[in-house]
Amino acid sequence: MHSSPRSLRTPDDDLPDLVRHELVSFFETRQAVQRATAGEFADATDSLIELVLSGGKRLRPTFAWWGWRAAGGDPTGAQAGAVIRAASALELIQGCALVHDDLMDDSPRRRGLPTVHVTFAERHRQAGWATGSNRFGMAAAVLLGDLSLAWADDMLRESGLSAAAATRAAEPWQAMRTEMLAGQYLDMLAQVRGDEDPETALRVNRLKSAAYTVERPLHLGAAIADAPAAVVAGLRGFGTAIGVAFQLRDDQLGVFGDPAVTGKPAGDDLREGKRTLLLSIGMRRAAERVNDSASAILRAAVGNAELDEDGVSAARAVLIDLGAVAEVEKEIDRLTEQALTELAATPIVSDAREGLTRLAASATRRDH
Repeated sequence: MHSSPRSLRTPDDDLPDLVRHELVSFFETRQAVQRATAGEFADATDSLIELVLSGGKRLRPTFAWWGWRAAGGDPTGAQAGAVIRAASALELIQGCALVHDDLMDDSPRRRGLPTVHVTFAERHRQAGWATGSNRFGMAAAVLLGDLSLAWADDMLRESGLSAAAATRAAEPWQAMRTEMLAGQYLDMLAQVRGDEDPETALRVNRLKSAAYTVERPLHLGAAIADAPAAVVAGLRGFGTAIGVAFQLRDDQLGVFGDPAVTGKPAGDDLREGKRTLLLSIGMRRAAERVNDSASAILRAAVGNAELDEDGVSAARAVLIDLGAVAEVEKEIDRLTEQALTELAATPIVSDAREGLTRLAASATRRDH
């Protein structure tokens, strides 16, 4: 590559395509090995590969890349390719999270496709195999989610980072994996306990989504670049606020999103009984106003696997009327402003400041 003006294209401009290229290359190598040793398993992993490659915004690798750039990483330098490969491994962390999350929530679709456990249950039914089809689908999803996590570790290790950079990357990488799983557990716990405390919802958002979507990817990139402590702290502060705002936007879309755009059925968060901040605020305001009708509509919707479109529409109307939607939007704006203030005070390179500001907007103002 040329070390030249920013008018020439660099990985900054083509990162999603470069991430996809690295993933395809990684999968081809892994599948060649699998087909030589266990062809049936290689066929099974096609579903995981399809999920990882089928879409997504590549936000996690993008934040990792800009974390590296923020600490002075050279997009035209010799290490850029290794950093892209390391960042691409985050898509496999995401693959694990999606497969397991869909299984635990019994979600039927993801990114416009049948979820992994649904795919394998149907495969079982069509083949007429022994034992229960749903149990087979669940078992396949557990294994493929685990495989995605293992492959993420493999891809990071084989990325070509220097030994010193790989050692520095270990801290955020290890923390991120545990935080993601802890957040998932807390999410399940809140559902079974019926915990409607807004603070619980925010805590789940921080661990389950914000940490592994924004904060730790930024930390990972900065660690690879050997960033000073002040840069790491500033990026993590920015990442935490934007990550929570990202999840709050996701919560809004889980109730109000267009299935043709989100790739998921409308109102799925209601059917799954997720105690999001949106729902927690709605429940609290209905109780404060002694609005029995609003409370009844929300409680009839939450956790109702048979909730129909009319029920979803009624819950939406109540959440709007109670001001819950407006309050969540206000919180998204507040967190975004907090993040940008943190970013402004962090000593990073100017190109990265511009890139991260754009990312903040794309993560919080979106329709899918």
